[in-house]
Amino acid sequence: MDASSDTAIAALLLDWYDVHARDLPWRALPGSSSPDPYRVWLSEVMLQQTTVAAVKDYFAAFTTRWSTVEALAAAADEEVMAAWAGLGYYARARNLMACAREVARLGRFPDTEEGLRALPGLGAYTAAAVAAIAFGRRAVVVDANVERVVSRLFAIEEPLPGSRPAIRAKADAITPDARAGDFAQAMMDLGATVCTSRNPRCLLCPIAAPCKARRMGDPARLPVKAPKKAKAVRQGRAFWIEREETSEVWLVRRPGSGMLGGMRALPDDGWAARADGSGNGPLAGPWESAGKVGHVFTHFALELNLSVYLGDRFDGLGEGEWWPIDRIDEAGLPTLFAKAARLALAMAVDEKEDA
Repeated sequence: MDASSDTAIAALLLDWYDVHARDLPWRALPGSSSPDPYRVWLSEVMLQQTTVAAVKDYFAAFTTRWSTVEALAAAADEEVMAAWAGLGYYARARNLMACAREVARLGRFPDTEEGLRALPGLGAYTAAAVAAIAFGRRAVVVDANVERVVSRLFAIEEPLPGSRPAIRAKADAITPDARAGDFAQAMMDLGATVCTSRNPRCLLCPIAAPCKARRMGDPARLPVKAPKKAKAVRQGRAFWIEREETSEVWLVRRPGSGMLGGMRALPDDGWAARADGSGNGPLAGPWESAGKVGHVFTHFALELNLSVYLGDRFDGLGEGEWWPIDRIDEAGLPTLFAKAARLALAMAVDEKEDA
């Protein structure tokens, strides 16, 4: 069999995967029974734009607390959002809850790519991954690792994202009818461990022989990526309102839609939760500056100035809750506001030391 044929490429890759598959908590290793669709789906949602290393602890915590999709479907929104805090891209958590509830209503996960696509929050990639990995359906699964492997294997020169249709067509051509789930995971593992972005380990690659980019002498050059546009930088303010008598801080619940929707947070000045629009914050003050924190979102960077109020007059705060400062880590604050909380607490320590 010609080593460059589509069937030969799949066979080489599956033989390699049988020996070198990563042992991951959501995965069934080659030769074992099919994995739980719930665990496959949950892991794929968590892994969107997030590394395996970052996901492992969250996955363990979620599956310990909610061991089935039915248990997750029955959970309160605020509990799930708090458990997700720090993982980022919070729309995923809202979609997670909507999907779990729909699956619980249906009584099971659909076992086809088409049926999975009909669930809330499942795009083409996630539906294909769950169909292939959990149900053994032939589906073309293309993530960033697969894009890199296929771009190099076939020397696709067109820059991303314009090259994606060509990449998908080539991935389709080499995806086998049998063991499609193992093949998808093999491609992911190859991209993650061998065909890496920098310094690909071609001497260890099972498909080095048919790889056109390797024959051209510079596989790391592919895939070609269009130049990134500079992110816009926004400015904002957040407010740490502390009730000294009880050592509590005022937290609000962000609107269900929009940035960080449904999460507990500090009040802020206008790209979200609460402020009077005058620049003075939700209370008359006096305010003390604690410094600045920054965070990079998908489409913009944010610089957030933190203002601190310690006092006993709280008229006009509106809806929210007092939260014990010594349990602030349990509030499930998104990363941006967790940074602001750490800044406020560091300021308090500095002031005590100076006193």
